[in-house]
Order: sequence, then C-alpha cells, then structure tokens
Amino acid sequence: MKKKIISFVFIFVMVISCFSMMSMASASSYGPNVNIDGSSFTGEINVRDNTTFVGIRKFSTAMYWNAKVSYNSSTRTITVTTDKLTLTANDGANYIVANGRYLFTSTPIFMKNGRMYAPLLLMAKAFDAKASWSNATSSFNITRGSGGILSGDKYYREDEVYWLSKIISAEARGEIFIGKVAVGNVILNRTKSPYFPNTIYGVIFDRKNGIQFSPVANGTIYNSATSESIAAAKVCLEGYTVSKDILYFVNPRVVPNSWVSKNRVFFAQIGNHTFYK
Repeated sequence: MKKKIISFVFIFVMVISCFSMMSMASASSYGPNVNIDGSSFTGEINVRDNTTFVGIRKFSTAMYWNAKVSYNSSTRTITVTTDKLTLTANDGANYIVANGRYLFTSTPIFMKNGRMYAPLLLMAKAFDAKASWSNATSSFNITRGSGGILSGDKYYREDEVYWLSKIISAEARGEIFIGKVAVGNVILNRTKSPYFPNTIYGVIFDRKNGIQFSPVANGTIYNSATSESIAAAKVCLEGYTVSKDILYFVNPRVVPNSWVSKNRVFFAQIGNHTFYK
C-alpha cells in the first residue's frame, strides 16, 4: 500500500512538474542562450529571419540594473535611459536610436505579447558591449563595456550628415526607407571609387561628365531634408550598405531609356529606383 502511495505521489509530482515546464515554455520565447558577463540572461528571446531578438526592457535592466524604461503607447515608442545611454525604439522601425546613433536592422523591431523586441547585436552595440557566438554552447556571450555607445555628435561629421541627407531627401523623398539608404549608399560608394570625387559634397556637385544628379540642376538639393532622410543618412554613415558596388540609380518611369540602364550592370530594383554597378 505504501509503495502504491509513494508511486502515486511520484507520478503526481512528475505530472505537475511537466505542466509547470510546459507553462514556462509557453510563457517564454525561443532562441539561443544569451549570457551577460557569464550569467544567463533570463529575459525574452525571439528569432525572426535568422536574427536573434531580445525584449528591450529586460535586456536593458539586465545590462544596467537601474535603467529607466518607459513606453509611449500613442507613438509605440520605448525609451531606455541610464547615465551612459539614451535609447529609443519604435514598433516597426528599421533602426534603434542610441545616444543619437542610428543602428539599422533589416528585420524591423516588433511588439509581441505586450513586449517590444530589438536585435540582440544592436542592443549590445548600444550598450557598448562586445558580443561573440559560441558554437560549443550555442549561445551568445555578451561582455559589458563602457555602458553606452559613443554619441552621434562625436561620431558623425556634421557636414556629411547635412549633404548626404539633402541628396537622399531630394532624390528619394517618397521612397521606402531601404530605398533611401540605397541612394545614400551610391553616394558613399562613389567617394571610395577612383572615378569620382572623394567627398560627399564633391560627389553630389560633380560636373566632370555633366551634372550627376537632377536635384543639383533644379535646385531641390537645397530644400530641407526630411527626418527619415536624416535617419537614412546616419544609417549609411554607420556602415550599413545594400551593396558596396552600386554606383548609379535611375527611376525608369521618369527616364525609361537612360544611359545607365544601357551601359551599367543591373543590381536590383528598390522601390521606384533601379540600381546599377
């Protein structure tokens, strides 16, 4: 009789444990392990498009225990503040803003079950932390750094942001965000090519083979840049690129038989523009 009771208790405990584990599994997210300075991160982890995302609130407080985190439901914006970092992220955006720096993600920030997620590697960069991957343990290892990325006013050159955002805005005002970035990539790629001037201003106003960009000819280059064009310019200056090889773009509906489309190698169409190498 005692053996039956003991067996029943054992089975009951095992069933309860299984339900508890199933409940925990359903409540938690999925993805690789994440360790911060050797300690396991117990916050939310999610994987989308082969990118590991973490819950912004819990990752921030894990990195900096007294981080202040607030959420504005009307703008769907989360804000993280420490004495080393100010970070904002918007649901659906392709970047986070950290100390005025624009860090790009091809898979947008998203909300799930009331929590906002951003890519782990971007969050680590925002906190000026180092991230490495261990095949042996299938885990990301995060090592804390200074606590906050170098600020944008120290990282970006004001004249580069000014002119790059101007040409992006004038050429791609109505384009999707990645289309704006691609236009900025063309300008920066040209500065690295021996066939074009080596500054952003020089590329925009290059007249070696005639005026290169219609906004220079019609004067719209001098219009104020949109906020999204400024963001795209900063994303480009952070080093994100659609392609390091694209040097030309054209709107085929505006210029259906351009010299570019006949003489350069097609790369891709992004929004209304086609890009060429």
